[in-house]
Formats: sequence, structure tokens, C-alpha cells
Amino acid sequence: MSVNYGSKRIVVGAHYGLRDWLSQRVTAGLMALFTLIVLAQVIFSRGPIGYDKWAGIFAAQWMKVLTFAVIVSLLWHVWVGMRDVFMDYIQPVGIRLALQIFTIVWLTACAGWAIQVLWRL
Repeated sequence: MSVNYGSKRIVVGAHYGLRDWLSQRVTAGLMALFTLIVLAQVIFSRGPIGYDKWAGIFAAQWMKVLTFAVIVSLLWHVWVGMRDVFMDYIQPVGIRLALQIFTIVWLTACAGWAIQVLWRL
């Protein structure tokens, strides 16, 4: 009797592993870089930090574009994390789908609000 171990392995699941892992690291890196840029602008600014200073930091077009990219990164980061938590820990498909739909709606609302605040400056 011949025993063949591992010649064909059946892989199941959604196959998101590497892509999700990489997207989490890239979005986290972008958010960390953005945090350092904002901190540097706050630390090296002169005078008291008030509304005018904050509006000035985010008034430049490059800063608005970077902030928009960070908002998108944050939303994607949250979505990937929450989707993975739901897939791992919520077994009933109906509850998992309801939670995923709620998360998508919530993140879309947060994106709309964040973009409205950003472009209002």
C-alpha cells in the first residue's frame, strides 16, 4: 500500500491571507507617517495652537490629498480587520452578514462625514 502525503492539498476559505496582511501593514504605515507629519507641524509651529493653526495645517492642497488618502486607508484598515473578526468568530451566516452590512454602512457614513469636514476647511 502506497501512502502519498501532501501531493494535493485542498485549500478552503476566502484566500484573503497575504493580501489582507499586506493591506493592513501598508495602511498602518501610511497612517503612522501621517501622524508623524501632523505632529511635526504642531511641534514646530509658533504660538498657541488654536483653530486657525489647525485650519492652516489642513488648508494646503497636498495636505488635503494626504488626509483623504489616510481616511481611505483608515476605512480599508477597519473593514479588513472587522471582516476578519466576523469571519473568525461569528458562525451564523445571517448574523455575520448583518454585521458586515452594518459595518459597511457605518464606514460609508464615517467617510462622508470625514470628507465633508476635510473639504469644508
